[in-house]
Amino acid sequence: MKILVIGSGGREHALAWRLARSPRVTTVLVAPGNGGTARGTTGPSARIRNVSTTDIDALAELATTMGVALTVVGPEAPLAAGIVDVFRSRGLRIFGPTQAAAQLESSKDFAKRFMKRHGIPTAESETFSDAAAAHDYVNRRGAPIVVKADGLAAGKGVMVAQTSAEAHAAIDAMLVDNRMGDAGARVVIEDFLDGEEASFIVMSDGQHVLALASSQDHKRLRDGDAGPNTGGMGAYSPAPIVTPTIHARVLREIILPTVQGMAADGIQYTGFLYAGLMIDAKGSPSTLEFNCRMGDPETQPIMLRLKSDLVDLIEHALDGTLDEVEAEWDRRTALGVVLAAAGYPDVPRRGDPVMALPNDTEDCVVFHAGTQLVDGQLVTSGGRVLTVTALGDSVRAAQRRAYDAVAQVRFAGQQYRTDIGHRAMNRRPPATPRD
Repeated sequence: MKILVIGSGGREHALAWRLARSPRVTTVLVAPGNGGTARGTTGPSARIRNVSTTDIDALAELATTMGVALTVVGPEAPLAAGIVDVFRSRGLRIFGPTQAAAQLESSKDFAKRFMKRHGIPTAESETFSDAAAAHDYVNRRGAPIVVKADGLAAGKGVMVAQTSAEAHAAIDAMLVDNRMGDAGARVVIEDFLDGEEASFIVMSDGQHVLALASSQDHKRLRDGDAGPNTGGMGAYSPAPIVTPTIHARVLREIILPTVQGMAADGIQYTGFLYAGLMIDAKGSPSTLEFNCRMGDPETQPIMLRLKSDLVDLIEHALDGTLDEVEAEWDRRTALGVVLAAAGYPDVPRRGDPVMALPNDTEDCVVFHAGTQLVDGQLVTSGGRVLTVTALGDSVRAAQRRAYDAVAQVRFAGQQYRTDIGHRAMNRRPPATPRD
């Protein structure tokens, strides 16, 4: 069978790589793909050029003419634009939420109102389109406080303001100066939650869910969680913060109420569902955000650990039978280190030749994101260029293996953190209760 993966990042490369390992798959097409998929590093794959992820009609025509049996959507923009609705109307099999369901990500106001209506734990918040009212709210609530653009802002629409002045500046940037465009025409202002973040991703068939391996990413650019926020500088799986007890609570208090709440509202949720969590010192999880797709760079270590046939899992989700299947995981830890371009995250430089890469092995794979082939030469084409992802018997062993491979990468201006996984390695084991 032929599979189409829509997207061009590291997440899509990892999905294509895992899908290509199904014995039922003959070809994985990636639209538009990147330099890694163009070089055939997923296995039986090919890159489709000049097809935008939001040109839904062209993508549907591609799936039809190429005889694609299943399409998997990577990024959020085509989901928000209704690609699943269009493909279904043409009788094409596709995995992802409908446009209505994707509002959980495409509108933070929708998500907050939904969570409040269905009793899903999240921070207190209000939504504003008027700057003066938003400023008054900040003055009443104080700082730290979080200001979010309501719409999709490519990971740049969240300001965790440590001071009221920072919050006021973020409000003006979005509501007065229109720096986020339509995405920032409304802002959601919510209370700051303290604790440790984790990523909890499941597959949903509209009624049942299948939890994928837990993961945790590093958002800040520099070591020690310093510097500006990014799309993610690395991730590892599993996340020790997600204990079996917390795992059960997240499913019971957040994930299942979300899927069931959507159904109660007349919206069947089918696809990947990502809950960004904040877990406080008492082990209580709250929802920071929902994404309606896999995370990046969390997908890379998760896919490296997955041993089950991803095609089979997706087909169970599409058939409404996720309760009949379990996912099998490599017991080892997977850890991915992002190598970013010079100037990232503000103004990433493009066009630097990638002069050296390590060879992929069963335990270490280089997933491409911001790369492309130009006259046969691999060059940088985006902010996050590569994710070097490795398996190890512990977080430390996976970290060592990944950084050994990172040392073999060569392109001008490359930047990366040297401490991915530090939270997991520095965690203290839970105290044993005394009698």
